[in-house]
Amino acid sequence: MDIASVMGITLALLGILGGMLMEGGSIAQITQPTAAIIVLCGTGGAVLLQFPFSIFMAAVRQVARVFTVEVSNAQVTLSQIVEFANKARRSGVVSLDEDLPRIAEPFMKQALMLAVDGMDPSSIRQIMHLELENGAEIEEKIASVFEAAGGYSPTVGILGAVLGLIQVMQHLENINEVGKGIAVAFVATIYGVGLANLVYLPIAGKLKIKHREEQVVKEMVLEGIVSILEGMNPRMLELKLNTYLLEARAEEQRAEDRRIK
Repeated sequence: MDIASVMGITLALLGILGGMLMEGGSIAQITQPTAAIIVLCGTGGAVLLQFPFSIFMAAVRQVARVFTVEVSNAQVTLSQIVEFANKARRSGVVSLDEDLPRIAEPFMKQALMLAVDGMDPSSIRQIMHLELENGAEIEEKIASVFEAAGGYSPTVGILGAVLGLIQVMQHLENINEVGKGIAVAFVATIYGVGLANLVYLPIAGKLKIKHREEQVVKEMVLEGIVSILEGMNPRMLELKLNTYLLEARAEEQRAEDRRIK
């Protein structure tokens, strides 16, 4: 489980609810199923209108990744590429054909298959770069689903508040209930702004970080396999690919700095 994600959402909720209770409020005041339905369904409908259903469902499936820690296999992947380089140096690139069945990662398997089949390095780069770009585009759309939800949610919350006020204005004869009704009407705004800034936008940001980490590893794999095909010394190759691991760590730090700001 990703402790940062769990602690983040817990801290945010405790701070908001705790502050409200300290001011004399109660959780029951913001527990309004009608407001929740308006905000969740309204935001969901707007996002579905903007994105294809397949992208929407892919985004829903990605939510679990925000709360799970994915063990980085970058170092293991680097070691595997160096192993392939040593073997290719001794027995030729064609000898790597027998290693294809034990490669689980599809991107690496496809790139190595092209190399074993005798395709030249420039063609492999071109084909696999297209694969990288297509994958990155899909991943960008998935993060954009939550960014769009973060944009729509506050506006739908305002819409819910206006709808609530319309109902209040129709019952002005009972003046004692007007104040209570207005308070209830603004709960939809709380839901809209809260979901946008505590859920949707943070999820989009974390998914972007995870997608970029995967992208760096794939770039390392492509560069490694092309370098094997070009006959680079395994030791030099290892030094070269280590720069990708440094880039991945630097990208994580930059993302953390952006979140702090």
